[in-house]
Amino acid sequence: MSSRSLNKVMLIGNVGQDPELRYTPEGVPVVSFRMAMTETWRDRDGNLREHTEWHTIVAWRELAEVMQRIVRRGSRVYIEGRLRTREFEGRDGTRRRVVEIHADTMLLLDQRPRANDTGESERTPGELPESYDSGLQPPDPEVPF
Repeated sequence: MSSRSLNKVMLIGNVGQDPELRYTPEGVPVVSFRMAMTETWRDRDGNLREHTEWHTIVAWRELAEVMQRIVRRGSRVYIEGRLRTREFEGRDGTRRRVVEIHADTMLLLDQRPRANDTGESERTPGELPESYDSGLQPPDPEVPF
């Protein structure tokens, strides 16, 4: 029996800040932003309860550039990717660990293309598609950005 593993994350939530585009020393584009997923339920007394979970989303190369152009604070997006843990030394000298979602696919959920008279979707010049799948792997995760 072979040993297999799966590291897959699928999230739908709201973007908490405009994506920040940076470049690695090798010139590879990387974008990051925070995303909120809010869960609501009723407790035993019937009171509406809410919990918001925040995640850091990271994307590389073409997907990073697309996200930087079309994703804005408040956008509702679907993100598909995998968990990545990164360690670094903080400004105070302590070792820190962060868990990030490295995105492979993004689908913008809160914008719809306009339909013209023929029923086909119509986009303004330069408008990007609402979904994007990079199909690419990120560079070495040890490269700081």
